[in-house]
Amino acid sequence: MKNNTDYAFITEELKRQINEFEFGNSLTEAGRIVACGDGVLTIEGLVNVKSGELIYITGGKYALAMNLEEKQVGAILLTNAYDLSEGDLAYSTGRIVSVPVGSSLLGRVVNPLGMPLDGGKEIKSKKFRRVEAPAPTIFDRSKVDEPLYTGIKAIDSMIPIGKGQRELIIGDRQTGKTAIAVDAILNQKGKDVICVYVSIGQKIAAVNSVLQTLKKYGAMDYTVVVSSTASESAPLQYLAPYTGTAIAEEFMYRGRDVLIVYDDLSKHAVAYRAISLLLKRPSGREAYPGDIFYVHSRLLERSAKLSKNLGGGSITALPIIETLAGDISAYIPTNVISITDGQIYLESELFHGGMRPAINVGLSVSRVGGSAQSKVMKQVSGKVRLDLAHYREMAQFSQFGADLDNATRATLGKGARLTECMKQRQCSPQTLARMVLDLYIAGNDLLSEVEVSAVNAFLTDFYAYICANHEALIERIETGAPLSEADEACIKDYLAEFRRGVSA
Repeated sequence: MKNNTDYAFITEELKRQINEFEFGNSLTEAGRIVACGDGVLTIEGLVNVKSGELIYITGGKYALAMNLEEKQVGAILLTNAYDLSEGDLAYSTGRIVSVPVGSSLLGRVVNPLGMPLDGGKEIKSKKFRRVEAPAPTIFDRSKVDEPLYTGIKAIDSMIPIGKGQRELIIGDRQTGKTAIAVDAILNQKGKDVICVYVSIGQKIAAVNSVLQTLKKYGAMDYTVVVSSTASESAPLQYLAPYTGTAIAEEFMYRGRDVLIVYDDLSKHAVAYRAISLLLKRPSGREAYPGDIFYVHSRLLERSAKLSKNLGGGSITALPIIETLAGDISAYIPTNVISITDGQIYLESELFHGGMRPAINVGLSVSRVGGSAQSKVMKQVSGKVRLDLAHYREMAQFSQFGADLDNATRATLGKGARLTECMKQRQCSPQTLARMVLDLYIAGNDLLSEVEVSAVNAFLTDFYAYICANHEALIERIETGAPLSEADEACIKDYLAEFRRGVSA
């Protein structure tokens, strides 16, 4: 009897499910590849595809829709094209290209599609973000007034960077552009700042060198590396900075501070030019397409400091541009200079002359300025730029071999020691207290008895002495409050103590 009841129940349940079943047609728009080459496809039949939509191609390949024409679609291939041929079927997916985001990416090296390149386990993220997203509106932003220290004296004193700022690093090849960006990442250790390093079109050896540096100094714990090397296709190089920004935006909208480095946008522009020429888009100046400015502006405008209503997070961007023979008036450099909030200009002559970092202070500027400096840094760095400019002018005059009076000799001596003070070894970012002490001592000409070549060694030993014997002064400086008269007197007294100890 029990079995009969069970069968009756099953029969009734099946009847109910059949009656409630809704019949419907599921159509997927399909097209056919009519031309393919160099990672660019021409597809016919995809009438309703959207710009930026992901297109699935038989054999497990994907492409990105770029050109929407009346009868055909131009797309760029996001995977290899070894076994792709004309006549293959392509299907619209209705999805815009997205990448995995979140904390699971920290410490990982991924490609522009979010797939791991470091040989680690598969990235399992519950959240994805579109690589293309609108920039925060004016009302969604707040003022850039919080410093983001790079640990490089020359930058933090004269070309300060604030959280939410876009500061361009520009210069010829082999002048230390990547070194500055990497030092800025290393300096964020323990400061609750997430870092994203985007490598675009770099040699594999160069990317490995950066990775080894980040691992050596423990920076991978808070860093995501997005890599698209020179050996990869132009579409992947084009996509890389947008992927990095999408990863950074996830942290920004969670209320976190993020530092993102684009290394470099010159190669990104070249990759986009290659794609545009293959898609038969009309070219303009230097064969770049007319929308190259928009390509970079829509990328860099996504870096901002959000208002408190949106969590107060920020993305600080350090785009890198490589110049040829120091020509900053070329097409791409002028474009990016006009988009960013200032530039750090590195000069080959300074680099080969032993000035590291080789920053040309006259051509470098921060359009945020003192708003992005702590009060103590603003206090000690106020006259540094003027003093260095005065020194350069005097140094040029002294080359003529004219007799110099005592005041001119003193100015030249102070300038030479201040210039020496600005020199800094790679991978040695400095604390706020160290920078403040160095700038105060050099700026007030308290090093007149020290040989120019021994300035940095003297300052290093003095800072170690202060850390060991007068830690309270270090703690007061690290708060960012301006130096009081008592603090200034202490520095001078401790300096005299240190000199007596050295001479003894």
